[in-house]
Amino acid sequence: MTKLQVENSAQAYLELLRLLGVEYFFGNPGTDFASIIDAFAKFAVEGKTAPRPIAVPHEYCAVSMAHGYTMVTGKPQAVMVHTTVGTANALGALINASRSNIPLLLSAGRTPITEQGVAGNRDTYIHWAQESFDQGAMVREYVKWDYELRNFSQLETVVRRALTLAMSEPQGPVYLTLPREILAEAQSEIVVTDSPLSPAGAPYPDPEKIQELAGAIARAEHPLIITRNLGREPQAVASLTQLAELFALPVIEFPVPQYANFPTDHPLHLGFEPGPSLSDADLILVIECDVPWIPSQHKLNPKARVVHIGVDPLHHRYPIWGFPAETALVAGPEIAMRLLRQALAQLRPGKEAKIAARFERLRQEHERQRENRQQEALRKGEDAKITLEWATHCLNQFQAEELMIINEYDLNLRHCELRRPGNYFCNSPAGSLGWGVGAALGVKLAAPDKTVVAVVGDGSYIFSVPSACHMVSAMQQLPILVIVCDNGGWNSPQKATRAVHPKGWAVRTEHFPLTRFTVQPAYEMFVQAYGGYGVWVTEPKEVPSALAKAMKVVKEEKRQAVVHLVCESIIPAD
Repeated sequence: MTKLQVENSAQAYLELLRLLGVEYFFGNPGTDFASIIDAFAKFAVEGKTAPRPIAVPHEYCAVSMAHGYTMVTGKPQAVMVHTTVGTANALGALINASRSNIPLLLSAGRTPITEQGVAGNRDTYIHWAQESFDQGAMVREYVKWDYELRNFSQLETVVRRALTLAMSEPQGPVYLTLPREILAEAQSEIVVTDSPLSPAGAPYPDPEKIQELAGAIARAEHPLIITRNLGREPQAVASLTQLAELFALPVIEFPVPQYANFPTDHPLHLGFEPGPSLSDADLILVIECDVPWIPSQHKLNPKARVVHIGVDPLHHRYPIWGFPAETALVAGPEIAMRLLRQALAQLRPGKEAKIAARFERLRQEHERQRENRQQEALRKGEDAKITLEWATHCLNQFQAEELMIINEYDLNLRHCELRRPGNYFCNSPAGSLGWGVGAALGVKLAAPDKTVVAVVGDGSYIFSVPSACHMVSAMQQLPILVIVCDNGGWNSPQKATRAVHPKGWAVRTEHFPLTRFTVQPAYEMFVQAYGGYGVWVTEPKEVPSALAKAMKVVKEEKRQAVVHLVCESIIPAD
């Protein structure tokens, strides 16, 4: 047991976070933070550096930073926001973290319960209007656990439970409300248990199902692997690669990989579109992928056996999910790949010729795709307008810099080599826009020696609250490069309109209200307001030099940079 001298509950809360390994405390404060602020001031006097307070001027950025940090380190961090209104601002980013299985502790002050008589009672007019009947109801559908701290005696139990549940598989965020009176309540000491967190680990797969699946793979003529999130465990990438090589199993990442799951230059990587392979596949192995194909767009072999592997292979928190699943194997991907490989190795003798022939066929298909992509990028480089294909091709030339890339929709992965697990991250399938820039700051905080690049659209950049993000970058010396692919509006709603109403009024008149911005802001000016470097680029031939200059600013001058690419748009001008 460890006995610590404290003066109030807020100091004890920070001590618990420190002892349980929380390194950063991302905060957007309000009147509920009074005792937290005072406790951090005491920490500074005492020389305690963890958790380190990071002031973030918008809650969306704060949660996204914690999300980015945890993607790199695997360690949950603390975020605190202001009561109900701060929680509301954080909610979109929290949904992203939830659907991405990111463990984090989101805490919020609670409007004071008492109107007078105790330290921390209501003392300003907002303390009536900001209270809700059930503050946790705002987030309950998107967190694994929520609770309101009731008294000091349960503080360690509550904090331990919060972090343990966040880290237990399937991982995810938790929410804790902290009443101001309890934080301000006078204390003399806290006695803390000397034991680490013990979250529930990834489930171990059923050995009989592993053997059965190995036999099915060995018998299959056209097996197929589809994944999106396996790379959340970077060590699982090597296991998947070895498994694929053992029996020449093609790998497709769909729809847009959230991590680097399989080396894209590997002969068994067949790209990011499953359609051409689904009609022939007789065994489809879906590994940590919630949407392996789009039923309205893709048709699979009706005789195909479909097997799902993951810590939550049936995605129980999705209200509707109707993909076939003849077998659902509950397991961590690294464990499952390793055990499958061991079982398959025993079935390989006598099948070497069949495997070699399949490998050669897949290698040729991989090379055909690779050549087509290369030619496409070069053709796009000759266009009058900058395209996403060309922008990605140009960025890909800097891969020797060991970039860490954060992609919010606009990086075209057909033209980007992803060889190293842990160096690429994509937005959550929940699609709450604005995540990319804040996440990049969190990634840079976790990997300060890396060159961090966020690729976002103009709409996503606006949603990110760029003034807040660039302020944090300047305050915390976190130089990142943001590439804004500016197509003048939101393409996705227009694509949806074309798909749903192919002969409708919008298509017939080429007029898509609400989807196009009527001004084209100088997005590069945002970063200049905070001492960063910004450049506006309109010509395809200017892209390589613009990126090189920005990389130099970020790496050598240690300043943040924005490259504003005016891109081709499918949205017609009004």
